[in-house]
Amino acid sequence: MSERRRRRSGPRNTRSGSPAGVPASRPATDDGVLLRLDGVTMHYGTGHNSVMALAGIDLTVRRGELVAIMGTSGSGKSTLLTIAGGLVTPTSGEVVIADTWLSEASARDVAALRRRVVGFVFQDFNLVPALTAIENVSLPLELDGWKRSKARRAALDALRVVELEDRADYFPDDLSGGQQQRTAIARAVVGGRSLILADEPTGALDSQTGEMVLRMLRARIDDGAGGILVTHDPRHAAWADRIIFLRDGRIVDETRRDDASALLAPQT
Repeated sequence: MSERRRRRSGPRNTRSGSPAGVPASRPATDDGVLLRLDGVTMHYGTGHNSVMALAGIDLTVRRGELVAIMGTSGSGKSTLLTIAGGLVTPTSGEVVIADTWLSEASARDVAALRRRVVGFVFQDFNLVPALTAIENVSLPLELDGWKRSKARRAALDALRVVELEDRADYFPDDLSGGQQQRTAIARAVVGGRSLILADEPTGALDSQTGEMVLRMLRARIDDGAGGILVTHDPRHAAWADRIIFLRDGRIVDETRRDDASALLAPQT
């Protein structure tokens, strides 16, 4: 067994400075980094049936940075996103979210980290049909132990940011597709969550509504969050600061955008 593996299997860091309910972390190496993947590999199955979904992925996401992930179907985009959000444990490699090493955290600690730091935005919205917009947005806060009144105030603030304050008491079926996705964005950022992971968030929307959703996502990033945007559309990827291309589970190319705001300027 390697020395690195022995160190990781040792006692978990329990420094008293760690927030309650969130796993202790190693010393931070860069205050601006929200997410880091180090040598992440993912295999499904065993033996001859083993399929490699990701191979040696190294990736960082900083505050104020939106990273677009592009690639054909089966390239590993969705697998990368689920690993980055702590939903799936990689076969090997390290995932670090907000200075917390997930390999050293319990399942309960990882769940708490997802509730407090990570926000997901899905193509199909994933709203609870029986809950109103404000109830959908406040739900993760209430599950994290917030008092209902405090959670609703925070949810209403989040809906105000995405211009849906007047639809707070509407059920998802009474909202348009764009309004549902904006509700999902509000849910992703409510309570100050700072890492936004969006999987084809405009896939079910028309072009005008999709642009509105991307503009709101970009605004949250510019306010200090960090994020990953999985997309097939180069026009949507242009909203990002960096574009990473995946093929067969490997990063094969990367394009940097020194001034993303220039890409968003109206075309004449």
